[in-house]
Amino acid sequence: PVEYVGIGTMSKSKNNGVDPQALIDQYGADTARLFVMFASPPEQTLEWSGAGVDGAQRFLRRLWNCAHERHAAIATAGPVDAAALDDAQKGLRREIHAILRQADYDYQRKQYNTVVSAAMKMLNAIEGAALLPGAATAAVQREAMSILVRVLYPVVPHVTHVIWSDLGLAAAH
Repeated sequence: PVEYVGIGTMSKSKNNGVDPQALIDQYGADTARLFVMFASPPEQTLEWSGAGVDGAQRFLRRLWNCAHERHAAIATAGPVDAAALDDAQKGLRREIHAILRQADYDYQRKQYNTVVSAAMKMLNAIEGAALLPGAATAAVQREAMSILVRVLYPVVPHVTHVIWSDLGLAAAH
């Protein structure tokens, strides 16, 4: 029998573990991986949260929707021409690259929860950027999505592989 004693850690002795296969069957492997990596640093114990799993799934849905909303523009965009950018486009690029710098540092320190947080910040920046017509905007959006997908690839390889292919990013790199 399982006795509820409040929030605690999972352990076999307390018979309160969560079967990862059940989580994968219900939400998918990428959602399970994202939740586990975002929930806590690797050296700390993980406190289970059903709401956290739902949040991971919502984030992946937002990523998918963002990529597909921008599909037409990103798939045909060329490289970024820095001289042709307006202030908003330069701002987005600067923000994405600053977040990338932090994510790279966090990967080196094996702080995967903050890498996922950085990816969430990138997605917020991309979603917040205006979808204005023009080659320069499309090029900046393409570069930003390319960086975001590469940052997330080790965490959620299945979703990011499909987005990478669908957006035609493989041909550019």
